[in-house]
Amino acid sequence: MTRSFAIAILIFGCAARLNAQQLEPRAYSISPDGVNIAVVSYGHSTGDLNFDPSIPIDDANARINNIAATYVRVINFTGRSANVGLVVPYVWGNLEGDYLGSHVEAYRSGLTDSFARFSVNLYGAKAMQLKEFAAYHQRTNLGASVVVSAPTGQYDPAKLVNVGTNRWAFKPEVGLSYATKRTRLILDGYVGVWLYTANNNFQGRTKTQSPIYNSQFHISYDIKPRMWLAFDANFFRGGQTTIDGVKREDRQSNSRMGVTFSLPVTRRQALKWSYADGAITRIGGDFKTVSFGYQYLWGSGL
Repeated sequence: MTRSFAIAILIFGCAARLNAQQLEPRAYSISPDGVNIAVVSYGHSTGDLNFDPSIPIDDANARINNIAATYVRVINFTGRSANVGLVVPYVWGNLEGDYLGSHVEAYRSGLTDSFARFSVNLYGAKAMQLKEFAAYHQRTNLGASVVVSAPTGQYDPAKLVNVGTNRWAFKPEVGLSYATKRTRLILDGYVGVWLYTANNNFQGRTKTQSPIYNSQFHISYDIKPRMWLAFDANFFRGGQTTIDGVKREDRQSNSRMGVTFSLPVTRRQALKWSYADGAITRIGGDFKTVSFGYQYLWGSGL
């Protein structure tokens, strides 16, 4: 049991860190005021795990699945285009590796921490109704957002392994989006940081994590209206953890690259596919991730 727990606790430590690894092209795109967006998505990640050198685990790998339900509402915020969103995810996964010379495996599943996002356009796009939006052509947009992750995931302080993190997390971010005039290219760049409160009941101990600094870059091409292809890259650094004042050697300095394709099905429906892989992984999960999403829009006269 001790060996299994030593392995299994790292499944969801890595799953929680996937937030820092996200690649989100067109995260600051503009929609008409009053539009509602519902998304159901599935992701599958497989790959090797690199740990704190003091942990006696070798040849570890994981297979992690997640599904998520997302709702976004586009609003008028002091005359600027803005949106609010809520994401509720569920994760399950397997991990195996060699611990002190013995091969061990573990499986866990459950609701993870949900999170909410508020985003507002600061420059380039005011709030617009559908008719006015139909004549809108993007040039340069500057936006800002904040993500709040709440400790709603399953958590039992008596257990070493939990799906939830028993802490709050916050990610302020700024994003710049530039659309070229003739080539139908959109260039996106975001800079943000994940900030974490302490888990004050990590089996009776206090666990803290330093900030994770994150940047993303995307180049996307409009094949035709609502059909686009994007090439994605990110870099994230930080996240060292401390348990009762003792620091662990798990500071991250990683990068990922990927591709995203969006396909309209009807006026209100679209499908999205993405693939990402680790470009640089020093600590954490060197995952290959495939995800699929279904999107439905309504409201604002659509």
